[in-house]
Amino acid sequence: MRQQYGTTPAGPGEYRDKTAELVRPKDAATLIVVRAGTQPTILMGKRAASHRFMPNKFVFPGGRLDLIDQRLNVPGDLCSPVLKRLRKATRKNITDQKLRGLALAAIRETFEETGIVVGRPATRCVTTRNPIWRDYLRHGVEPPLEHMDFIARAITPPYHTRRFDTRFFLVHDRFIHNDPERVSEISGELNEVHWLTLDQARKLDLPAITRWVIDRVEARLKLTPNKQLIQSAPFVRFIKGAMLSEEL
Repeated sequence: MRQQYGTTPAGPGEYRDKTAELVRPKDAATLIVVRAGTQPTILMGKRAASHRFMPNKFVFPGGRLDLIDQRLNVPGDLCSPVLKRLRKATRKNITDQKLRGLALAAIRETFEETGIVVGRPATRCVTTRNPIWRDYLRHGVEPPLEHMDFIARAITPPYHTRRFDTRFFLVHDRFIHNDPERVSEISGELNEVHWLTLDQARKLDLPAITRWVIDRVEARLKLTPNKQLIQSAPFVRFIKGAMLSEEL
């Protein structure tokens, strides 16, 4: 089962001892930024070797949901089909504001880790004390929530010491506000940040879940952007040691 989902070899302390208490997954979000062309490219980077979770693996930018992501008062909202998919298989106390916050977290983490500003021209002034969001908003943009697709969800298996309930979002390059070639390694979270074709990405050292998501991206890109937004999203998780997958 680990070979289907996890990483090999594991980083130091990545797998929990069987006697250790089960770790509850933390909400997280990832953003797949797609540049169009005869061979579409996606933005990926290599996780630092010092990370306990998936060190040295190539992944999409992303990270944990922060409280500010749920509280940031920006215009717009996720489109109805996307929000409907996000609501499925969630606890009753999960609000739409939190689901919206996950999409915002994906944009914030992408900006923080790569310097790429995913946004559209701002329609009104938004203020915040959060330094990362403040720097993002200084570019005169706001998140293009209506055009963000939710394409997959996965929960890290219970044998890991760190677990995440990750939603994978996708957005197209027409919402890149700055120069896409000027990617940077600002936070130290990701190294070797590159635009890669899907075939180039598959040749890298990837977590199995990332490889699986790339296949979903390839299938999505065969459709028009409007049709992409209404497609289902797979949800992978483990229950009593068995890996289950369902469509949301």
